[in-house]
Amino acid sequence: MSYSRTRAREKYKPKAVKLVDQIREVMRFHHYAYRTEQTYVDWIIRFVKFHDTTHPRELGQPAVEKFLSHLAQVDHVAASTQNQAFNALLFLYRHVLDLPERVERIAAVRSKKPKKMPTVLTRDEVKTLFAELEGIPLLIAKVMYGGGLRVSELVRLRVEALDFGNGGIVVRDGKGKKDRTTVLPQSLYPALKAHLERVRAVFEKDLAEGKCNTYLPEALGRKYPAAHKQWIWQYVFPADALAKDPRSGEWRRHHLHVNSVQKYIHDAARKAGIAKRVSPHTLRHSFATHMLQAGKDIRRVQGFLGHSDVRTTMIYTHVMEQNLKEISSPLDDL
Repeated sequence: MSYSRTRAREKYKPKAVKLVDQIREVMRFHHYAYRTEQTYVDWIIRFVKFHDTTHPRELGQPAVEKFLSHLAQVDHVAASTQNQAFNALLFLYRHVLDLPERVERIAAVRSKKPKKMPTVLTRDEVKTLFAELEGIPLLIAKVMYGGGLRVSELVRLRVEALDFGNGGIVVRDGKGKKDRTTVLPQSLYPALKAHLERVRAVFEKDLAEGKCNTYLPEALGRKYPAAHKQWIWQYVFPADALAKDPRSGEWRRHHLHVNSVQKYIHDAARKAGIAKRVSPHTLRHSFATHMLQAGKDIRRVQGFLGHSDVRTTMIYTHVMEQNLKEISSPLDDL
């Protein structure tokens, strides 16, 4: 065979797909969130490096157990972190490599899950926190506390999710891929409507300049090809500038970054002098506790929070029991 024909065959020979590219392709097929995609890829790369860059196809159940046990015994990671790594490897062997039998009966040493009480603010502390915020950060904090939203749910809110007529927020594709409805505080109506007017002005400017290109889930985008240019699908809290989509390469006005919200709340708590570990999730915990303290039915609160099991919601009843002001110490009786 001539040299030229050999080179021609090599030129048109399909290139082997890298494992990382395979993982990303399969995750996008299953509509995983971009942050989950990044997390799973990072864990799988860490797993491969742990076994001296051996391809996972050449590794079996003992290798998986050794890696997970190392995380618990040597790295001392939290139970949730170890579970995250395990879920990444489950996805790899079940959906990418099609070798589910290698992760069927994992007997790794598991990290102990500590029983921690959630951090909850008093009503006065919530007011003090809000006093250190203004503008969009204040509106964000009030929506999170007023509806018990997770920070990821807050930033992904779209205009159509705000139901002013029924006083509700429709949380789309929440944890566990479930939709739910929670409370939209009536006291926020004026501020939210004024905010939406300002957001709409930015949207119409983008539309006029041909820059309106909001991200939509693939199924919705296929069903309604022009939906990305419709007002109802725009983010309630959009980013200040356009950014390049890491998946498609297209330029979009994405939603506000989660890190920005975390910084707003953390800085406000520090300025307010609140001596607790305060994060955006603290507002969700406070919402649940204050609802139960006000006598709201625990099943309703469970629905607002999106908990699958009422036992998860019941932890806030234990938080309520920690209010010990009405119980005197023996020292006070001396």
